Formats: sequence, structure tokens, C-alpha cells
Amino acid sequence: MPHRTSRRTLLTATAAVTAAAATGGLAAPASAFASAHSANASTDRRLRRIIAGMSLEEKVGQLFVMRVYGHSATEPDQADIDANLKEIGVRTAAELISTYHVGGIIYFTWAHNTRDPHQIAELSNGLQRAALAGRSRIPLLVSTDQEHGIVCRVGEPATLLPGAMALGAGGSRSDTRRAAWIAGAELAALGINQNYAPDADVNVNPANPVIGVRSFGSDPAAVADLVAAQVKGYQGAGVAATAKHFPGHGDTSTDSHTGLPVINHTRAQWEELDAPPFRAAIRARIDSIMTAHIVVPALDPSGDPATLSRPILTSILREELGYDGVVVTDSLGMEGVRTKYGDDRVPVLALLAGVDQLLNPPKLSVAWNAVLEAVRSGEISEARIDESILRILRLKSGLGLFGDPFVSRRGVDRTVGSRTHRAAADRIAERTTTLLDDPGSLLPLSRRTHRDLLVVGADPASPSGTTGPPTGTLAKAFGELGFIARALSTGTAPSQAKIDEAVAAARGRDAVIVATYNVTAASSQRRLVAALVATGVPVVVVAVRNPYDAAHLDGSGVAAILATYSWTDVELRAAARVIAGGAEPEGALPVPVQRADDPTQVLYPVGHGLSY
Repeated sequence: MPHRTSRRTLLTATAAVTAAAATGGLAAPASAFASAHSANASTDRRLRRIIAGMSLEEKVGQLFVMRVYGHSATEPDQADIDANLKEIGVRTAAELISTYHVGGIIYFTWAHNTRDPHQIAELSNGLQRAALAGRSRIPLLVSTDQEHGIVCRVGEPATLLPGAMALGAGGSRSDTRRAAWIAGAELAALGINQNYAPDADVNVNPANPVIGVRSFGSDPAAVADLVAAQVKGYQGAGVAATAKHFPGHGDTSTDSHTGLPVINHTRAQWEELDAPPFRAAIRARIDSIMTAHIVVPALDPSGDPATLSRPILTSILREELGYDGVVVTDSLGMEGVRTKYGDDRVPVLALLAGVDQLLNPPKLSVAWNAVLEAVRSGEISEARIDESILRILRLKSGLGLFGDPFVSRRGVDRTVGSRTHRAAADRIAERTTTLLDDPGSLLPLSRRTHRDLLVVGADPASPSGTTGPPTGTLAKAFGELGFIARALSTGTAPSQAKIDEAVAAARGRDAVIVATYNVTAASSQRRLVAALVATGVPVVVVAVRNPYDAAHLDGSGVAAILATYSWTDVELRAAARVIAGGAEPEGALPVPVQRADDPTQVLYPVGHGLSY
């Protein structure tokens, strides 16, 4: 079958056009909530009165967004009390708030903040009660990383949705906005009012170890469109959206969690490749923008990461792009921001660079006291932190938190994981599933001729810890579609014994479905696929994370290859329906897949995708 007409042009063909469009006049820049209240003089007067009544310690605390262990604000489990004492020096979230006056809390699965919807809502209410018990009675921003796809903190029974690259494959602004609205509505019902999404990075480097499928794609114009759609979706649901990671993390070969990446784009390349999605986010009146712990010498030759760079955050983001919303750092516990300066200097330098919110420092006492001392010594003026606090309070006010920061059990039951939301997620996922190759027109599989299936392959842990394993999910989905399907997990690095077991299980079957995950040239997943192909049983590959897996399986003799861009249940169920003919494959690659043996050659271009 010929591939469908591209819904996007190749990156190299669009970059100059995108840059020209990006340099056009911007709409009045500011965040969706903050801009309205910036123009509202009476609201600003009220907020400035609050700031004037705050102690310096309260002001410093308002700049921090901190992790805390436990499912409850006041009665966490003993193990979480111990973790809090070790890392933060407090027993509970309520004690953290009363001691440090923090302006925000970030939820993590591993911190045991997100057990189930009712618990999350009660934790949020408990945090707000603790915040309002303070002298200044300032509500909290409660945040999390709910990008969906491979980064997801709140799992089932909340609705799980396709992630950014899957939505990029769908190419639908309405689906992308709808997905963000559903995600935002459920977060808001849980008392989570600031989401660190969408990802505005343009993934032009297939080897990017930290962004990859978290990006909408490699075409700056397409990414910009979908970023703007998600901003509108989240904000329409009453949740603050955050575009990340400024000035653009899409062309790195180092993970900023473990090192300090350097991006050697020229200023012109940055304008063409990295800037358009952030410009689009600002035009869409984004609430907050997250910084990247990356060095971009063309934007700042000092060698400082962008998080600590005044030329990048103030000269470019604030002054050139005209952004006056909240700027939040990426986690200050990441190695990328800690390689050059100590943990006491990092928060001070970030504020001097133009940051408003300091996210998750490794030692809160060190960071908090360092900022306090910097203000007392005059290194940072109190007027400077008042500017940041005003932006933060504008955002809180625009979200309605000063009026009523609490959520209800009824709201959770009515909204989170609703039948309507789940049905929409299923339909959106179907439209993102991408059929890359089907040389013999095997698909869709017929129950009459290919009813007996073996499902093997990788079983990476669910991003939220609530779905999967992928082989079991796929087998169950095929069973519900009328097939006979057995699941056999072979892992991301199958041993020869596992390969032999899979080959034995494949004999006599009508077809084998193989879930692959981050296949490389040396991966034993390739040997697994080759051994299964050698049995003569048709092999269908489902790349459950990177579409780039297809390059390493080209010429392997597989009957078909599909890409799902993530391995949560919603994507896998959609893939099963597509394979079985219950849905059409409508996705088209949002990134090019280069040949494994010659990366200068494109195997599948942007826009490639087969249909039935």
C-alpha cells in the first residue's frame, strides 16, 4: 500500500517558513489567568496588600514548590514520616507548610501522593487547610507532571490519554485540545491546579534520552499548533498549563536528570526550530513556562544552564518574547542544574535570572535559607521577589483559589474516569495508532484465518503504576475481540532461554504479536523477532514506545509494524482494535524514522502512515 499523503511537511522544508511566521507580531503577551488580572487594577491592589502584609519568611516560602511524602497532609504512614524527616526535616505536609510557608506542593507517585482519586482529593484539601491556617492565609498551587503517555502521575481509575507524540501522530488540534481538557478537568476535580504540561520541545534528535515521545514531533509548526491547542484545553478546564522546557530540550543527547546537556543550535536555528512552540504558547496566553537545565551557547555563552541564565530568561523570554507570566524551574534536584554551582547558590541565581517558582530543591532548608540570606544581604532586593510573588498570586487568584481552593467527593465521582472521558480517550487513541509497514497486506487480522495468537515482548512498568503489563493488556484486548490470545513476557533484554520459550510457544499459532521497547542495534529484542520470523508464523510488531524501533527491524521479515508511542492500556487497546480491524489506522508519523544503517537516509518520512 502507498503511504498516505503527508499531513505535515518535512522539518527541513518548514523551518524557514516557521521562523518567518514566528517573527511576526505577537498578541498581547501574558498568561491566561495572570494577564487578565495584571490588567485588573483592583485585583492587583488587593494582591499587593497581601504581599505588603507578609513577613520576609513567608515571601521566601511562597517562591518554593516542594515534594512531600505521604497520602495525607496530617497522618502519613510511618515510612513517609521517616522519609520526610530525613529529606526535609518535618514529619508531615502540614508541618512543611507551617515551617517553610511554601507556595506550592508537587505530587509524585513515588512519594505516595497519588493512591486513588478520593485520597488525592482529600490530600489536596488537607494541604489547602494547612496553607489557610497560616498568618497570611494564602492558598497553595498543587502541581504534578500529568503529561499523559509515558509521564503520568495519576493513574487509573482516572482517565489515561495518549501522550504528546501520539497526539502528534493523530495530527488533530481538536483531539489534542479535547485530551487536555479531559486531563485538566480530572486534575481540577482532584485539587491539582497546576499541570507541568504541555511539552513544547521539538524532538529533532531521535537519540534524545529524555524527551522523545514526550514531544509532539519534529516539525516546529505542527508542534506549535498542538502546544497551543493543549494550552487552551487545560486552561479551559480550570488548570494552569505549563509549557516546557524553555528554551527547548528537543536536540539533546544528554539527560538533564543526570548531566548538563549542551545544544549547539545557532541563534537562527533556535528561532527556526525551538522558539515557535513557545511563541505559540505565549500567544495562547500560557500560565507558566518551565525552564530547561541546558546550556545554549548561542543564547548565553557563559556556560550557565538556562535555568540560571538572565540572558535567556529575562532578555529573551521576558523582554523579547514579551512573557510576563510565571516562570518555574525544572526540578532543582536534577544534576543538570547542580553541576556548576552548589545547592545554596542555585536558587539565588535562578531568581536573579528571572525565575518565579523554585521547584523541588534537594534540600529545602539549604535553598530556603540561602534565598532568605540573599534578600537580607541585599544580593536580591525584596522588590525583586515581590515581583515574582505578585505573578504567583495573580495565577492563584485567576484560578479562583482565594475564593474556594477545596474540592468535593461528589466532584471526583462525577468527573474522574467518567464513562464519557474514557470513551473519548479510546477514540482519540485509535486515531493516533500508526501502521508503518504491512508489505503483504496481512492486516487487519481475521478471526477466521488468524484467530490463535501469541503475544510476547517487553513489559515496561506503567508510567503511573496502574496499567499493564503490555503483553497481558494486548492479550486481554484480543480476547475481548474474539481471538484466542496467550501472553508471554520476554522482557526488554530477552535471554536465549526466553527466546527459545517464545519460539516454542509460537509454533502452531496463527500469528505472533511482539511488543518492542527502545530497540537498538545490539538489542536482543532483534534476535527474538528474527527467531519468531524464522518459525514461519506471521509476526506483527507493536513498537510501544519509540517509532524508531522500526528502523532496527527493517528487512527482518516481519509481516507488519505499528507504533503506539506509549504502553498504557488506552494505547494498547487501540492498537489491538486496529490490528483486528475494529478501527482504521489513522496515525501518521510526526517524526522521521531514519535508516539504522545510514541515518542520513529516511526510511519513513514525517507524515507516513498506512491505512486499510
